[in-house]
Amino acid sequence: MSTDRLAAEIERLPLVDHHVHGALRHEADRAALERMLTESDRPIPPWMTQFDSQIGFAVRRWCAPALGLAPHADPETYLARRRELGTEEVNRRLLRASGIGHYLLETGYKGEDILDPQGMAAASGRRVDEVVRLETVLEDVVRGGVTAAALPDLFRETLAARTATAVGLKSIIAYRHGFDFDPGRPHDHEVSAAADTWLRACGETGTIRVDDPVLLRFALWCGVDRGLPIQLHAGYGDPDVELHRCDPLLLTRFIKNVEPHGTDLLLLHCYPFQRNAGYLAQVFPHVYFDVGLGINYTGVRSDAVIAESLELAPFAKILFSSDAWGPPELHYLGALLWRRGMTRAITAWTGSGEWDPDDALKVVRMIGRDNARRVYRLETAE
Repeated sequence: MSTDRLAAEIERLPLVDHHVHGALRHEADRAALERMLTESDRPIPPWMTQFDSQIGFAVRRWCAPALGLAPHADPETYLARRRELGTEEVNRRLLRASGIGHYLLETGYKGEDILDPQGMAAASGRRVDEVVRLETVLEDVVRGGVTAAALPDLFRETLAARTATAVGLKSIIAYRHGFDFDPGRPHDHEVSAAADTWLRACGETGTIRVDDPVLLRFALWCGVDRGLPIQLHAGYGDPDVELHRCDPLLLTRFIKNVEPHGTDLLLLHCYPFQRNAGYLAQVFPHVYFDVGLGINYTGVRSDAVIAESLELAPFAKILFSSDAWGPPELHYLGALLWRRGMTRAITAWTGSGEWDPDDALKVVRMIGRDNARRVYRLETAE
């Protein structure tokens, strides 16, 4: 197989984006769009722009042509073109141009601002399945009214109902606490005691946000019992995380405790800990990982991140994701930059004779599509 043919096969592979969120429902002005091109939740200083960053340059280089502009269009021209086309058309063009063939949509974050599974299916023309966020289900149980004593059983019942058609679960314990949590399963009496304190605090503040470590562990272990694959945000994220507490190596004891239960754990994003995640995926049969969020935000340097993800883990343990939320530019770039990074890495290896081209194509298909189809049991659902 020639290098050109290998590159062409990578380009047309229909990817499974195993962790992604919906595209925008509404128009976004420049300020709003720039806020969504960063993981920071702080105001952007007036003396800078997110278009002067790796992701900003990537948007202008790659998304501009997809919207009918020349590469490297200046921000003003790019934003004017977005307004001219409108949100619905921008979504349609970029989602369909991504070549993603199946979205596993996590719906637990600001769902009112983004497309739901039905909306994403309509905009992309592709299949969409749902991944359910554990913490959101727990917070919804509280919004519906529950006593501390009744919370454990009601959460388990609600989670079973809420995930009847879902393909996976997601936990943001990295955001709400960190991975340095007690890895053991809490008893129901511990959960009820923690819930009593938390519910009183919710009543006093008017805010329902689960961050108690006992309740977070409880939700996570209920997810293990549910048996669906569990995604765990790891590494880089917004300022809500304390990055040194989000190293996936801190999960080692929890990973060992989960292993007898047969539930798969998927470490999301992992940057800058992708090598640590690769180690965990190598030594534990139920651990998988991706470098999704790190790809968009490192732009042209994403080639190096992708290559590092291929260093240690068996290729059957690596998946593709974009973690795109909001601007469809993120969905489009997540796929484009991943394809480019994979192409550059493996064509160098096949060109030097280190890899066989047919083996290289098999690896691309595994990571881009087949591993997700196996882990999430998508083959049996089709």
